[in-house]
Amino acid sequence: MRRLVLLLMLVPAGCWAQNDTLFSADIQLMTRGEIRNGGMNAKTADETPTEDRSAFILDRERLTLDYRRNWLAARASVQHVGTWGHEGTAGTSIYEAWAKLTARNGLFAQVGRLALRYDDERIVGSDDWVMAAMTHDALRLGYEGHSHKVHAILAYNQNMRAINTPGSYYTNGSRPYKTMQTVWYHYDVPKVPLGASVLLMNIGMQAGEQDGMDDNAPRTEWQLVYGGYVKYAPPHFTLEGSYYRQAGHDENAAKLEAWMAAIKAEWTPDDYWSVKAGYDFLSGDDYVTLLKPGGLGLPRHEVNKGFNPVYGSHHKFYGAMDFFYLSTYVNGFTPGLRNAYIGGTYRPLKNLSFKATYHYLAIGTKLEGLNLTLGHEIELEAAYVPFKDVRLSAGFSYMTGTETMEKLKRASGDGSLRWAWLSLIVSPRLFSAKW
Repeated sequence: MRRLVLLLMLVPAGCWAQNDTLFSADIQLMTRGEIRNGGMNAKTADETPTEDRSAFILDRERLTLDYRRNWLAARASVQHVGTWGHEGTAGTSIYEAWAKLTARNGLFAQVGRLALRYDDERIVGSDDWVMAAMTHDALRLGYEGHSHKVHAILAYNQNMRAINTPGSYYTNGSRPYKTMQTVWYHYDVPKVPLGASVLLMNIGMQAGEQDGMDDNAPRTEWQLVYGGYVKYAPPHFTLEGSYYRQAGHDENAAKLEAWMAAIKAEWTPDDYWSVKAGYDFLSGDDYVTLLKPGGLGLPRHEVNKGFNPVYGSHHKFYGAMDFFYLSTYVNGFTPGLRNAYIGGTYRPLKNLSFKATYHYLAIGTKLEGLNLTLGHEIELEAAYVPFKDVRLSAGFSYMTGTETMEKLKRASGDGSLRWAWLSLIVSPRLFSAKW
């Protein structure tokens, strides 16, 4: 922190941005009811079938306070997340809490709990569909000027101020990694609707046991995620592409050699229609042993080829039913994913829209004795904004799963997976003042 203060003191006093003082208070009330028939864990450990359906209502209440004056901005946001009828204390936490200093020349420094969103949010995003969403305790330094943006993010997580040996051991914390360093650079081509980004992320994951010895002693395993994203958006058309690689070691000290690529095109001829199509490929492990029907036995891998899109908004990309990357395969096995999709949106009114999307889903690598195809998913969604700050939406998804889906995800054996949801979001601004 002393270094941060010294860095900011070196910026000339006259270069801080000037603007009016602004204070605002916003709330968000989100309620979502879900009905699922044919989900995961359809069998117990001893292969006994169970009733594979559920119905529940989730809620999130979030209060956000924003303050901006001259070169200073600050935010504090607290949220409560729960399930209707849940016994005991539901989750109340600080969602965001940060301060940001911005200079007139484009330099800035931000520290605290941050919601990070980069590019299309495939690798780093808030994943706001998940009720708790995702934030990071971090320091972010950067520059934002004409056509150029560069951010550097530094994070280090700990459970408590421990001074005993090993005092740096990190487990079961609120953030998924022990340490993280990220550099992101974005360039917008002048007078051309083309932008490109480069991302380099170094992640340190806690491995070993706190009281372990020799090979099982506490240590940090490092993995590197690097790649780029490009977006070309002339009138009525958008083309996006991304490519990332993963190297280093996972928490089990297995070597990482994984990659992913994605492309998406969307055409919007007018204010009423849009059509999209795309393809995602995420590499996967290709070495698995089937021990018995319905079960998997996994040998220790010396090389892990399964790509992990780490801290992205997974619900946005790989099917609305969230079978992939928001939930794991049996025993944590990662055979990768192929996701080919096509869909469209119809907007008969400014405040009313209908969406339909089809996904062909398959594993990313060939496995002995299993077909590549996981299933076919159809998604329907409708959204209506009856008043300002009020949004009502509903969706229905249907998936025909295969034997591969049943064995790798323990999904329903009849091949029919259904999920429906109804959501209400009320997000008014309670108060704002400017002076």
